[in-house]
Amino acid sequence: MPSPFPGMDPYLEAHWRDVHAGLIIYSRDALQSVLPASLRARVEERVLLETPVGIGDHPLYPDVRVVEYTWRRESEVGPEAGVAVAEPLLVETEPDLATETFLEIIDRESGNRVVTIIEFLSPSNKSPGPNREQYQRKQRELCSSGTNLVEIDLNRFGTHTLAFPLAHLKRKDRTPYMACIRRVTRRGVAEVYPMPLWQHLPVVKVPLRPDDADVALDLQALVEQCYRNGAYEGTLNYAAEPDPPLLGAERDWADEWLREKGLRPAKKRPRRKGKPRSR
Repeated sequence: MPSPFPGMDPYLEAHWRDVHAGLIIYSRDALQSVLPASLRARVEERVLLETPVGIGDHPLYPDVRVVEYTWRRESEVGPEAGVAVAEPLLVETEPDLATETFLEIIDRESGNRVVTIIEFLSPSNKSPGPNREQYQRKQRELCSSGTNLVEIDLNRFGTHTLAFPLAHLKRKDRTPYMACIRRVTRRGVAEVYPMPLWQHLPVVKVPLRPDDADVALDLQALVEQCYRNGAYEGTLNYAAEPDPPLLGAERDWADEWLREKGLRPAKKRPRRKGKPRSR
């Protein structure tokens, strides 16, 4: 069974690392077959400047690792009988670096020049701190370079970080999820895709070289593939609020929608008061 939501499933956001990895790989696979012969989609990664800790009780990266050690008793070793040799404790000295992936479309005929970068924004990009600052520096560089930038925001953690001022968008078009396209051929203009919770996610146009036609990236198909391949059916608790919780019109719509799907109990109707009996 597919996700019960017609568009983005907000309950997937609590599993963002897995979903993000799927979005990147499935996007690469979808683009590879439709790109011009000399272009290739490649997965790249950047090292985060600090490990994101999440918001509230929701961690973005695990803070505990389970390591299996092999321990031998002192009586099992030793150069001479009756002489105990101590075994050292094994202690990790450096933590693993936290990284995030993104997509590059490169031109093999031009020395692997980067034509387009595709980003699926994560909480680390949208939460105040060094990671967001690092991302925004790269964002500014790309918007003034010869590389197209495609940003897709399917996560409600953090603040607006897409490459356009949110104040320039009418309030009715400010949806929980959005995408932004910055083309080399249209400096100073952002193509914005609003994504209401109750609508299918759009097919966005991915720009390439100036003489190339755009290629299509079906966001709805990607999310459905993440849901299916991640085996999320039966594991998400739709009776509870998602993490982070929905607000306002999105919360009211989702509550009614999930009740219609039978994933939340129906609202109890208030008991009608009968006419008082005459004595």
